Amino acid sequence: MSIVLGANQYGKAEVRLVRVTRDTARHRITDLNVTSQLRGDFAACHTDGDNAKVIATDTQKNTVYAFARDGVGAPESFLVRLARHFTASPQVTGGRWAAEQYGWSRIAGHDHAFVRSGGEKRTALVHADASGLTVLAGLRDCTVLKSTGSEFSGFPRDRFTTLPETDDRVLATDLTAWWRYEPSFAESATDADFDARYPAVRDLMLATFAELHSLALQQTVFAMGRAVLEAFDDVAEVRLSCPNNHHFLVDLAPFGLDNPGEVFFAADRPYGLIEAAVVRSGPDEAPPPEHPVWATIGGFA
Repeated sequence: MSIVLGANQYGKAEVRLVRVTRDTARHRITDLNVTSQLRGDFAACHTDGDNAKVIATDTQKNTVYAFARDGVGAPESFLVRLARHFTASPQVTGGRWAAEQYGWSRIAGHDHAFVRSGGEKRTALVHADASGLTVLAGLRDCTVLKSTGSEFSGFPRDRFTTLPETDDRVLATDLTAWWRYEPSFAESATDADFDARYPAVRDLMLATFAELHSLALQQTVFAMGRAVLEAFDDVAEVRLSCPNNHHFLVDLAPFGLDNPGEVFFAADRPYGLIEAAVVRSGPDEAPPPEHPVWATIGGFA
């Protein structure tokens, strides 16, 4: 039995890039965290220390900065540019390029002063292999809450069950979502297309969260994904990961007070974690095989 090299990739992680656009007196900021990882004919480096085909991680970092000189645009488009550049090298057969975008809001009345927006981040990922480019868009750390319109009941009970049933509860989560574009959209989309589609998908998911009377967070998660697929034919699949940020009613009876659903303890852990893929079925109504891009995502989504 011999020992051989298996799947591998390498690159430069978390390249911090801030691009200031100064073409007018009213400046614009694009703030990204970019990761570049290459796959290909790099076995000799691992087995023999032969670097003849290795594109240095420092070179990958510098390429990110150099490409930004011409403008960044939508993060999806920027990653596609990087992917096409690196896969033009004969030893590179594919790779993974990911980005988080941090939001900045303009300080009122100022053309060049900004304040960092909340914790929510726009995300993008481009995966390249022999079949071509796959483009994902998404968001993470999007904290949402509804103070009513949610219940949870009818679940099995055994001797370890202490959770009471409820027909009115606070429902809160930190939404992480990815949506995979159909290849036809991913190949032809411009910066404007990606930038327009991102808020449209985001706003539809949040509207679904708000409007659905939820019998379980699982139901809400599926409904958000289904709404996106019903609205956008060029989205092939949605993946969501949603912790259930529990809010427990505080017992105020020891203080001689009632609590008609107004005072809560917001627990940070442990928490329920609900994750699901929402996809278009095949001819037999069964889910299609999992797309290989998901193997490149840490965790479920």
